[in-house]
Amino acid sequence: MQTNPTYSSLVAVGDSFTEGMSDLLPDGSYRGWADLLAARMAARTPGFRYANLAVRGKLIGQIVDEQVEVAAAMRADVVTLVGGLNDTLRPKCDMGRVRDLLTEAVERLAPSCERLVLMRSPGRRGPVLERFRPRMEELYACVDELAARHGAVVVDLYGAPSLADPRLWGVDRLHLTGEGHRRVAEAVWQALGHEPEDPEWHTPPPATAPPGWLDRRIADARFTREHLLPWIGRRLTGRSSGDGRPAKRPELLPWPELDPARPAADA
Repeated sequence: MQTNPTYSSLVAVGDSFTEGMSDLLPDGSYRGWADLLAARMAARTPGFRYANLAVRGKLIGQIVDEQVEVAAAMRADVVTLVGGLNDTLRPKCDMGRVRDLLTEAVERLAPSCERLVLMRSPGRRGPVLERFRPRMEELYACVDELAARHGAVVVDLYGAPSLADPRLWGVDRLHLTGEGHRRVAEAVWQALGHEPEDPEWHTPPPATAPPGWLDRRIADARFTREHLLPWIGRRLTGRSSGDGRPAKRPELLPWPELDPARPAADA
């Protein structure tokens, strides 16, 4: 791959991970790894353009129907595609259909851009997600196969020790903190051929004393009340947190100045 390439445009396709949850800014909006990556790329290329079509809660079929054709028509230099994980977390999941839809998405996007980026999404360890892990790994095997077939770049976040660290996950235990998103942006930056700014992004933060028993129980109760039970309710009723929500940045437009080091609160 070319070292320190120059790309003039980026389109991000996907769900809440690409929308930027839980990298919460003071105004209540989400930043996330794709915005951070766009800011870095824009700093190298005057007139750089960026679109983020991601919407939280989207299944791979919805991503294909609502985002893929729009992204392909933009003819961006770089397209990132992350999808299918929400499907694997549903009570019932047809993995054959997920693989077919992901294949369709890649086959439509790969010819439309100079560089297609796929990801093995990060996976926090814990009992809630453990039952879904075989599906997740089947999804990532499909990602690897499609990347090899279509010349796409794969960013392996699933195998990064840092992104399994619970300290890099928000209180909902499903989305990364601002620091987690910063590390993802660094991983994609390097995968695109740029010189590392943080060669140790995959290394966990220094060890700290674990929270006490009472603090853990309070955190568990909050998680169950505010996130787990509503999440289960949406899964059982077929609803999504993204229902009726527009794309984050639906048009491929010049990216305004943004300091990649701008602090973000952990949600």
